[in-house]
Amino acid sequence: MHRVTSLLPALLFVLLPGLSQGYFPEERWSPESPLLAPRVVLALVCRNSAHSLPLFLGAVERLHYPKDRIALWVATDHNIDNTTAILRDWLIKVQNDYHYVEWRPDDESSAFEDEVGPKHWNNLRYEHVMKLRQAALDTAREIWADYLMVADCDNLLTNPDVLWKLMRENKTIVAPMLESRAAYSNFWCGMTSQGYYKRTPAYMPIRKQERRGCFAVPMVHSTYLVDLRKEASRQLAFYPPHTEYSWALDDVIVFAYSARMADVQMYVCNKETYGYFPVPMRSYATLQDEAESFLHTQLEIMVRNSPLEPSSFLSLPPKQPNKMGFDEVFMINLVRRSDRRERMLRTLYEQELSCKVVAAVDGKALNKTDIKSMGIKMLPGYKDPYHGRPLTKGELGCFLSHYNIWKEIVDRGLHTSLVIEDDLRFEVFFRRRLQTLLQEVTTHKLDWDLIYIGRKRMQVDHSEKSVPNIHNLVEADYSYWTLGYMLSLQGAQKLLSAEPLTKMLPVDEFLPAMYNKHPVSEYMDHFKRRDLRAFSSEPLLVYPTHYTGDQGYISDTETSVVWDNETVRTDWDRAKSRKTQEQEELSFEAKNSDVLQSELENWSARDEL
Repeated sequence: MHRVTSLLPALLFVLLPGLSQGYFPEERWSPESPLLAPRVVLALVCRNSAHSLPLFLGAVERLHYPKDRIALWVATDHNIDNTTAILRDWLIKVQNDYHYVEWRPDDESSAFEDEVGPKHWNNLRYEHVMKLRQAALDTAREIWADYLMVADCDNLLTNPDVLWKLMRENKTIVAPMLESRAAYSNFWCGMTSQGYYKRTPAYMPIRKQERRGCFAVPMVHSTYLVDLRKEASRQLAFYPPHTEYSWALDDVIVFAYSARMADVQMYVCNKETYGYFPVPMRSYATLQDEAESFLHTQLEIMVRNSPLEPSSFLSLPPKQPNKMGFDEVFMINLVRRSDRRERMLRTLYEQELSCKVVAAVDGKALNKTDIKSMGIKMLPGYKDPYHGRPLTKGELGCFLSHYNIWKEIVDRGLHTSLVIEDDLRFEVFFRRRLQTLLQEVTTHKLDWDLIYIGRKRMQVDHSEKSVPNIHNLVEADYSYWTLGYMLSLQGAQKLLSAEPLTKMLPVDEFLPAMYNKHPVSEYMDHFKRRDLRAFSSEPLLVYPTHYTGDQGYISDTETSVVWDNETVRTDWDRAKSRKTQEQEELSFEAKNSDVLQSELENWSARDEL
């Protein structure tokens, strides 16, 4: 009996070797092949998009979707830049990879009648775009496509699986929520009876991803997927507007109304990050303004993601970095923080700003002997104002890093320098704003030593004094952080003459003491000459990449050990301390309202629209 049962598995293996073979040869069969991917028409309507196309097309190339199941429908017209040539060059090189290409260029016109500029939308332009979108929809239906994907040519789809993810939602119209530098995104949560935008309490929780999922909304735009397999999709139209339509002639509102009349619900999904896009410019903006705004979107992507690379089929001219009028640009970086160094160097390169990388002093590597050999003595009686602890090793290393730069400025006789740290992000129009500020303080012969371009304002009881005749500049009050600042030769000399190594405290406590704005007079008394002429840009030009408590936040100064006792750790940020709470409050409270504002501030709003 035992012998028979032991042969049974072997016998079954011979008789049933696999599901693909039968008992007799004629009964054998092959397993079923997988279904082909649905057919997608990707509709692109591009105008004056030369600045965004290399990255946009690169993102299209990297989509994880079979290219032979994608048809490209591309239209361009009314350009005053190189958009047509870029698209033509790209399409010629990729046309064999895609199922079908429809190319609709028009080089005869550069502007619409009564158009005040390339960013101005009048009725003629709205109607023209609606006709193009309708032509793309008609083509998709004619070639029996399963989906129509609409994407504006400055929308950067960073999630390569976005097509598959949207298809799995099984919605007639669904959009991936796109990130921007503001509250603005590619959906509305409310619409008035006249078809205009309406603020609702539902918007921000979705925009901030406090609520995650796919949500029914009255409007999606810019990038979205239309499922043409759905019966109701037959009633959708971009043009002409529905016979009952009486709202403003606007392509996105017209399509939303069409969806409403077809009883099709629009959805926006925010389950993960799908992509980014710039905030729309005002009608009087120039192409340079739009290009710089798009550049900022590119830089914001790099804060938490790898840099986006341009299309592999396009050749781009190399950038020409320079020091932007400064004698030197110093960027402080810990050698062991290669990730930060690489990100900052790429970010500066994209802005055509060159720098000298300064190896930061690693406080963790310092011991008592090192500290004593440098003649360092702690400021008598100093304690952190929030925690009552002494200086940390990280704060000591940070001070020495800045101190070494001040010494180099004096040794080299550098009249105007820019000092930045490696954990910052740049505000939109950074380069132009900084150049304008430097030009204005020079033109008006402002007597300055230090100008913060990134800080945390600590005094919020009253406004800081604005500087007459100079845009976006205030006299600095008590401030934390040394993210970025301009420093004059005279300013560096003043800082060194105070002999701070013999009365050491954190660098962002030392600087306010030197311009006589520290709230603890006992600390300031140790520095007899406190006449540093300190100012700050308003609004600021750089901000931290991460705030305390953010995912990915790491502080090499705060999360350290006390300088003379390595057993005492200072991981205060892990417990959401009082300092953390106050940081969050100050970011909203510290605003100066009477500052002379430049026109650029009108284009830097962080609103929903």
